[in-house]
Amino acid sequence: MKKMSVVVGALALALGWAQQSYAQHAYPADNTGKNVRDRSGDTLTAGDQPENAADRDITQGVRKAIVADKGLSTNAHNVKIITVNGVVTLRGPVNSAAEKTKVASAAHHVAGVKRVDNQLEVVSR
Repeated sequence: MKKMSVVVGALALALGWAQQSYAQHAYPADNTGKNVRDRSGDTLTAGDQPENAADRDITQGVRKAIVADKGLSTNAHNVKIITVNGVVTLRGPVNSAAEKTKVASAAHHVAGVKRVDNQLEVVSR
């Protein structure tokens, strides 16, 4: 019985190490570069969207169009949408170039959109 508990304990340690090692290397937690970019004032963030009805309606329409497409990934469904004077900026990760195109296309088709600034990033796993 004692040998079995030692083996089980060793296996648990090995699995824990493997999971931690995978998590550290597959999905780097350090996004300092992006945080610095967002604080620089050179890129739009959600705080830059004005509180006017027209821009809110456009953002809402773009979000609805993206979420309605069940073929898109969770990443694509959760992109940042920032609308300023009818110009929609899309930011965040998507899983493929095809998703990047589909999300931008959905934004283009919403009433009131003057232009789409597609800053989406394709993430590779």
